Amino acid sequence: MLPIYYCPICFPIPHYNGLRIVDTVQDYCMSISPNRQFPEVDTTLFEQSAKSMQVLMKEASLVLNKLAQSKDFASKVMYAAQQSNMNEVNKLIKSTGIKSKVKTSFNPDGIHLNLSSSIGGAECCQLTISLRWL
Repeated sequence: MLPIYYCPICFPIPHYNGLRIVDTVQDYCMSISPNRQFPEVDTTLFEQSAKSMQVLMKEASLVLNKLAQSKDFASKVMYAAQQSNMNEVNKLIKSTGIKSKVKTSFNPDGIHLNLSSSIGGAECCQLTISLRWL
């Protein structure tokens, strides 16, 4: 009986690539371009993204500390969300001192904060915080 699906790793089929018969997918793939050249890596944007993410994480800590340490602040955020007052929720979140771009959404179960940063006009990183309140 044949399997319902075909997995080339589990059930390799011999292929003829013009030079020799290869009996695994990996051998076949390697025989197509064994000397593939890769460009030099440039870590500039990667490093800048990591640094921007560090800033986002510090700002996320500001919001989380305020929510965890101030019952009054947490109540205000939940109440504004319950009233679907997006402007007030955003104002409260920004009042924690964060400078990054924040997209806020909420539902009956909790709140979602998406902090993002840009480098040279292009978005480089995002940090999403999801907290439950119900």
